[in-house]
Parts: sequence; C-alpha cells; structure tokens
Amino acid sequence: MSDYQKELEELIAIVAQEGASDLHLSVDAHPTIRVAGSLIPVVKKPKLTADQTLGLALAVLNEANKKIFLATKEIDFSFSPDANIRFRGNAFFQKGTVSLALRLIPRQIKTIEDLNLPAKLKDFTEKKQGFFLVVGPMGQGKSTTLAAMIEKINQERAEHILTIEDPVEYLFTNARSIVDQREIRFDTQDFRVGLRSMFRQDVNVGMIGEMRDPDTISTAVTAAETGHLIFSTLHTNSASQTIDRIIDSFPANQQKQIRVQLAGSLLGIFSQRLVPRISGGLIPAYELLITNSAIENLIREGRTAEIDVVLETSAEEGMVTLNASLAELVKRGEITVEDAYRYSLDPRSLERLL
Repeated sequence: MSDYQKELEELIAIVAQEGASDLHLSVDAHPTIRVAGSLIPVVKKPKLTADQTLGLALAVLNEANKKIFLATKEIDFSFSPDANIRFRGNAFFQKGTVSLALRLIPRQIKTIEDLNLPAKLKDFTEKKQGFFLVVGPMGQGKSTTLAAMIEKINQERAEHILTIEDPVEYLFTNARSIVDQREIRFDTQDFRVGLRSMFRQDVNVGMIGEMRDPDTISTAVTAAETGHLIFSTLHTNSASQTIDRIIDSFPANQQKQIRVQLAGSLLGIFSQRLVPRISGGLIPAYELLITNSAIENLIREGRTAEIDVVLETSAEEGMVTLNASLAELVKRGEITVEDAYRYSLDPRSLERLL
C-alpha cells in the first residue's frame, strides 16, 4: 500500500468518525471536512503540499481516469475504498496544483421518511409515465432524494430501471426491479446517447443524473411522453425558474413545441434546501409543485410568472411553497427564524407566515 493510500484511509476514517459530508484537499491548507454545512480544518493533519495533493488524486483515480484528468485538468469520478463506503469526487487543477473535493455517498439508501421529505413524493414513484424533476443549488441533497424515490420503486414494483449518471453515485441492488446503472464515458458516450439507447432497452423508469443541454432535455421529455417514467435534476432555485430554464435553453423557434410537450408530460417539480437544524445536522425545506390543469395551461401559454400564485393557493392539493415549508419548520422548533429568512427566496412574504 502506498503512503498516499494509507493517508487517504486515515482521512476517510476521520470523515466517517465526524459524520462529515465532504472532504477537501488543497495545497497549503489542512485537509478540511464539511460537517452539517460548515467547513472544519483537520488541524491534527499538516497542511498539504503540491506533491501530496497530486499523489492523493492519483491514488483515487483508476488508470482511465488518470489519463483523462492529466489531459483535461479536471474530472468527475466515484470510488469505493471498501465495501462500506463510497465517494463522488472531483479532481481539478488550480494555480498549477491539484485540488480534490470528495462527497460521501452513504451505502445505505435512506427512505423518504428517513430524509424528512414529504410523503406526497411517494405518489410520483407510483406513476407509469411522465417527467419529475428534483431541483436546487449544488450540495442540497438532490441525488439523495432521487435515490430514495428510485429505491422505493425498486422495492415495490417489478420494472426495468435505468440510470445514466456522471459519475454513478448511489449503488442500487436489484430488489423487485432490475436496476442498470450506466456511467458517462465508461458505459455510454454522454447523456444524450445513453438516453436515445434507452428506447431500445425496454426501460420503464429512467433516471438522468443531470440535464445539461437542449438535446438531453428534448430526449427526456419525449421519453416521458412515450410511456417512460423519467426522473432528473437541474441546478435551479424554484419550480417556475426550472420551467423557464428548460424553455429558454431552446432556440426561439422551438420554444412553443417544448412548452406543449412539457405541459403534457411534467408530473411535478421538487425544489429543496438543506437548512441547519437547531438540534444539529440538517433538515430539508422545500417547494413542491404538482402539475394540474392550471399549471399545464400556464406552461403551455408561457405564463410561468403566474405559477407561484397557483403554488400558494393549492395547498389542499398537496402543493407546498418554500416559505410555507420554512415557516412550518420554525413553528416545529426545527430551525431558527434567522435561518428561515436566510434560505427564503421571498423574505417579505415569509414575514406574514411567521
């Protein structure tokens, strides 16, 4: 075992011990972990040198990934140091030296209840076809929520589930379903190619790690229209912004068609944030949009600015605004009022709810 692998094992043990979500390795800084959203330097470890960060990066990359990394100067990857632990990572160069960001992926896939997510999400796992999106900024638990939903289908329905990811994150074990997981570059060329192949693979449920371009979005929407249940993610802040982002990614002459397709296939959008919990750890605050005839019409007619009004007035249908979710967490004593305001996208409206 090289010194770098031994060092890596020690750092991974610290991540597990401290209940950290991330590990950062950068030149001239102590190895640093993120616990409940806050960065904490591991001061018992010395600051890292350029040789050490390069050595640690090469210790976690397989041969194929090493070549890509050294040629392109950055790479997404996943690795499992042992059977009980798995990481998603990104290695990159900065100022000519190497840095690493590693995110811990628990082997045990948590349930919707375990994650304090709304029971209403289960409804979407029972659909036969349509398009469901989990959105939010980076590092807010989107992959974990999607994994819980996919695992629920795996446990309860006999389906062929296909995931296309970059890299593969949570590992699924076949239960009632067959789950095939394809990693970009190693198992398929890119998201678009992987998605197109899906039509010939007798797939019932598809999970696309990220929708990065109009081609991928268009193919995903078509798959949802043609009898597939499709789940995916976007880095957007809210349901209305997500719909705008999807439509605006297309040239003007294609926007009308994608609006019609999206109106007909979208099941819902779940937008989440992880907020510090008073008792320690993090708890999700969220917005849930469920497509009904009013939402369909607004998407079709390009009136996305009015979606927030429908969200606010449709609580009896199970829709939830981010402010309502934050206010509820404050009332239950889960989060502070200050944090509720910090995470709100519309603090003035939040004031009326508190």
